Amino acid sequence: MNTTTPYGSPSERSASGNFSPNLLDYIALILTIIGGINWGLVGAFDFNLVAAIFGEGTTASRIIYILVGLSALYCLSLLARFPRRASA
Repeated sequence: MNTTTPYGSPSERSASGNFSPNLLDYIALILTIIGGINWGLVGAFDFNLVAAIFGEGTTASRIIYILVGLSALYCLSLLARFPRRASA
């Protein structure tokens, strides 16, 4: 019998059967939120928070941008693991 479901493996589901995020999921979400806030600041006020903290074009700021981009790609996998609503 196949125990996997569209909601992820049995280890990714809580006792109630719902998706249970792991530490990497939370880190990816936090980094993606930071990136979204930074883009909002750039769009609204022409202020780049990452560049203001780490410097324009520095290695540190490039690493932050890369981590945010990888986090956004990883968050795509979260979409596949979220429970889907039953159609009415």
